[in-house]
Amino acid sequence: MSLPKSRAGDVRLAVDPAAMAADAGLVFIGRIRTPWTDLDACPKNLREARQRMGQGGTAWAEVDPPFRPGLAGLEGQRHLILLYWMGQASRDLIVQAPAHRPAPVGTFALRSPARPNPVALAVVSLLGLEPGAGRLHIDAIDCLDGTPLLDIKPWLPGVDLPPGGTAPGQPA
Repeated sequence: MSLPKSRAGDVRLAVDPAAMAADAGLVFIGRIRTPWTDLDACPKNLREARQRMGQGGTAWAEVDPPFRPGLAGLEGQRHLILLYWMGQASRDLIVQAPAHRPAPVGTFALRSPARPNPVALAVVSLLGLEPGAGRLHIDAIDCLDGTPLLDIKPWLPGVDLPPGGTAPGQPA
């Protein structure tokens, strides 16, 4: 594992949050499968992942056997929210200086995986469902092959779409 190098403007916490751990009791329910095995080659965001998946490649979530009954009722669902654990990310960056910003900003103003709890979120299109195999075929995702899956939720436009917002796949 190679952690990203610090940039001018980055600020690290005095203690790595992983070392502070009061256990939240999280359980990985499966793994995400992608073409990316190298951190440097992995897309940096979902937009980039979608562009690259459009050029070939597949992604899916594999749900472990004990959790597969929880997939019942997803038939016909068009979009899902996936929560996943970006375990190779730095956990001690509290201010970051990303290349796409003119000045450093707080971690909570970014979608970067580097954060005290590296939980990532993606709204994906469900392309196919194999409940018995625990496989959810998705349009794209921005993580390494084998990334732990934390949770799956249906994306519901009546609940998840902010006032004045647009649905996934619709122009902004």
